[in-house]
Amino acid sequence: MLESLERLDQELFVYLNSQHSPFWDTIMIYASDKYIWIPFYLLLIAYIVYRYRKQSIPMLLLAIAAVGLADFIASGVFKPFFARLRPCHNPDLSAMVNIVQGCGGQFGFMSSHASTGFALAVFFNLILSDRYLYFKIVLVTWAVIVSYSRIYLGVHYPGDTIAGALLGAFLAYLCSLAYKIVLKKNSSFIQ
Repeated sequence: MLESLERLDQELFVYLNSQHSPFWDTIMIYASDKYIWIPFYLLLIAYIVYRYRKQSIPMLLLAIAAVGLADFIASGVFKPFFARLRPCHNPDLSAMVNIVQGCGGQFGFMSSHASTGFALAVFFNLILSDRYLYFKIVLVTWAVIVSYSRIYLGVHYPGDTIAGALLGAFLAYLCSLAYKIVLKKNSSFIQ
C-alpha cells in the first residue's frame, strides 16, 4: 500500500514538475521566496492591529505560534525523522526532475512552506468572521500557490505539500481554540 502511494506521489510529481515555461518559472520562484512576502505579512499585521486593537495581541501571538510550530515540526521533527529524499536529491528521479532554482536540504517530508502557509491561512479563516470572506479566499489561494510552487520548482513531492498543509491546518485549529479560550477568560481583549 505504501509503495503504491509513493509511486503515485512520484508519478504525480513528475507530471506537475514537467509543466514549465520561462514565465511560470519566474512566477514560481517569487511565490516560493519567503522574503518576497514580507510586505504582505507587514500589511496583514498592520491591518489586524488597526482593526482589532487589543484583541490583535492574542490574535497575532497565536498566529505566530501556529506558524512557528508548523515550521519547527515540519523541518525540525518530520524531515529528520522520515529522512525522505527531496525529488531533486532522489537518484532514481534525477533525469526527470526539472530543478528551476536550487534544491534545498536533503530531506523533504514535510514541506515547511506548505505547513506555515496553511497554518497562517487556516488560523485566520477560523477566527475571522464571514464578512472577511474575500480575505479568507486570498489567504487560502496564497497558501495553495506557495505549496504548488514547491512541486513546480522540483523540491517537494505532492505528498510532502499535502502533509505539510494538513499539519499547518491542524496546528492552526489548535491555536484558534486557544485564541477563543483567551478571549473568553480575558474580556479586556474584546472591544
